[in-house]
Amino acid sequence: MDPSVDTWDLSSPLISLWINRFYIYLGFVVSISLWICLQIVIKTQDRNLQEKSVPKAPQNLMTNGYVSLQEKDIFVSGVKIFYGSQTGTAKGFAAVLAEAVTSLDLPVAIINLKEYDPDDHLIEEVTSKNVCVFLVATYTDGRPTESAEWFCKWLEEASSDFRFGKSYLKGMRYAVFGLGNSAYSSHFNKVGKNVDKWLWMLGAHRVMSRGEGDCDVVKSKHGSIEADFRAWKTKFISQLQTLQKGERKKSCGGHCKKGKCESHQHGSEEREEGSHEQDELHHRDTEEEEPFESSSEEEFGGEDRQSLNSIVDVEDLGKIMDHVKKEKREKEQQEEKSGLFRNMGRNEDGERRAMITPALREALTKQGYQLIGSHSGVKLCRWTKSMLRGRGGCYKHTFYGIESHRCMETTPSLACANKCVFCWRHHTNPVGTEWRWKMDQPEMILKEAVENHQNMIKQFKGVPGVKAERFEEGMTVKHCALSLVGEPIMYPEINRFLKLLHQCKISSFLVTNAQFPAEIRNLKPVTQLYVSVDASTKESLKKIDRPLFKDFWQRFLDSLKALAAKQQRTVYRLTLVKAWNVDELQAYAQLVFLGNPDFIEVKGVTYCGESSASSLTMAHVPWHEEVVQFVRELVDLIPDYEIACEHEHSNCLLIAHKKFKIGGEWWTWIDYNRFQELIQEYEDSGGSKTFSAKDYMARTPHWALFGANERGFDPKDTRHQRKNKSKAISGC
Repeated sequence: MDPSVDTWDLSSPLISLWINRFYIYLGFVVSISLWICLQIVIKTQDRNLQEKSVPKAPQNLMTNGYVSLQEKDIFVSGVKIFYGSQTGTAKGFAAVLAEAVTSLDLPVAIINLKEYDPDDHLIEEVTSKNVCVFLVATYTDGRPTESAEWFCKWLEEASSDFRFGKSYLKGMRYAVFGLGNSAYSSHFNKVGKNVDKWLWMLGAHRVMSRGEGDCDVVKSKHGSIEADFRAWKTKFISQLQTLQKGERKKSCGGHCKKGKCESHQHGSEEREEGSHEQDELHHRDTEEEEPFESSSEEEFGGEDRQSLNSIVDVEDLGKIMDHVKKEKREKEQQEEKSGLFRNMGRNEDGERRAMITPALREALTKQGYQLIGSHSGVKLCRWTKSMLRGRGGCYKHTFYGIESHRCMETTPSLACANKCVFCWRHHTNPVGTEWRWKMDQPEMILKEAVENHQNMIKQFKGVPGVKAERFEEGMTVKHCALSLVGEPIMYPEINRFLKLLHQCKISSFLVTNAQFPAEIRNLKPVTQLYVSVDASTKESLKKIDRPLFKDFWQRFLDSLKALAAKQQRTVYRLTLVKAWNVDELQAYAQLVFLGNPDFIEVKGVTYCGESSASSLTMAHVPWHEEVVQFVRELVDLIPDYEIACEHEHSNCLLIAHKKFKIGGEWWTWIDYNRFQELIQEYEDSGGSKTFSAKDYMARTPHWALFGANERGFDPKDTRHQRKNKSKAISGC
């Protein structure tokens, strides 16, 4: 720069370069400053929000600058000790454990399972922050003690009942100690294992591994059952102290699924999603905190495991392959032979095979069925249990006056010709288009059905809430609902079975899936004959019922025509599946004209849980208001019918033919004594003296009518609402 020049030459390239750099640096500094200021503002706001969300302790609860114990988080609010005892051992252990828990300054309650109602109170433990301890003994034959029998029965049924769900007890914390005798090894501590498993299947969280006390001093781990309990009690008290502090649980010791170890605060454990069947497979009787999946090696036999885990010499490979090919050939021949007999409905000895296979027997028994012979079953309906306790009956009580606590739900055929998307049993039952199984006699089926039903009723003796007079009445079967599962009309001796029911003064409610028109025509009088009308077009029926018959639609129409020829009470049973069949009003009206039923039941589909065999979801379940709207629109299309009754609890309404409205009053109920007189006269006359539906009708009470304030609930009973109503699903 020329020193004689006393001003900057801004046009100089060098000066321009420095000015540009200055502005770049200045912009960078400003940007950084703004970012820092923004972060400070954000953190200040977050801190203010946190201070607002955490309530400040009152001044009187502050001690030396610290919040008193009253304001600390409570991780355990108390301990409830449940016991089921026959000889007093479990009761004694409960007292000992209660004393130890009291030393931790925790409230404790001792509860006899015989006096405890799980239906009313167990759900309360989900949010109570209690730890529930179960001390349960096992008889030598594997049964629970009498005091724990009802509780175990309830748990078993709830764990396999889709209405409860696998998250029903999520949040509840528990521990189990079982008492048994290893001298009876096949049943050792079976009750303790089952209670542990069922609670886990319902979503409860185990706080420590199950304990096992052994009365056999030789095999007892600690020398006596008392010493076994003391050792388990010490571990439990230690775990309880850990939970009191809100500390994290210990790691799983490398046993977690897929090698991942997760710590859960406050002793809570997240369960993996899956079906009840998967949950049970995951459950293992180990010392681990949670059940884990078995390895794939368990699917192979011992020799296969050895061959998989060993090194094979090249020269032995040819021999191994020859052996594999030979086994494959023999297996194919065996399967071909079995398949031939199977198609003929016979076993390998050429005899007709039983409908109930060992696998099916195990599955249905687990679901609460009492199986009879080779193809029949009986099960206690939840409405039977409800009415025994004065909590109301099912929709058939509202619509037709049955006594739900005296109703036996059974079937003489577990097989069916459809695979409906809303099947209760997720298609575990056999299917077929004709009877090709071994057949039991109807006398034996009815005798054992009644005996099994009575035995299930007996289990309610002494159960909290059961009314003594209804218990006594429940021991005498008055009604039979042939609608349990399967297709009862397939049973070749169905008419003899019905005759036996009527001889025993038991009314008959038979449900058929409208695929056997000839059998409907040949059917002798029943108290009430139902036909399931699940869809009104060929396309939707195929989609919903998934029938096996190729000519299913013609069979369906012929079945409705056969129904129209019946003189006794007939019913269409419509199951509404949202987005599948609720828009077929005009087609439904045409089907009503075809079969001319006395009554039409319209019910929203019941979601029976997730199944690989069905695409049905909760989205397909209509609200009760939607069912009411459908019924209103349908009635507008069928002028001979009106809405008569409603059972809101079951999401169900009854449309009745106007011939049952006499003098402005509905007569949808049944005079059961009169029916028995009429059916006896029919039998005595050799079938010549017939009778009609109007000959045994009875007046419907006001509370059962559509529009009544009771919405179909009998005012003589007390309605019971589950405390977690969001998880409850209306029953079948």
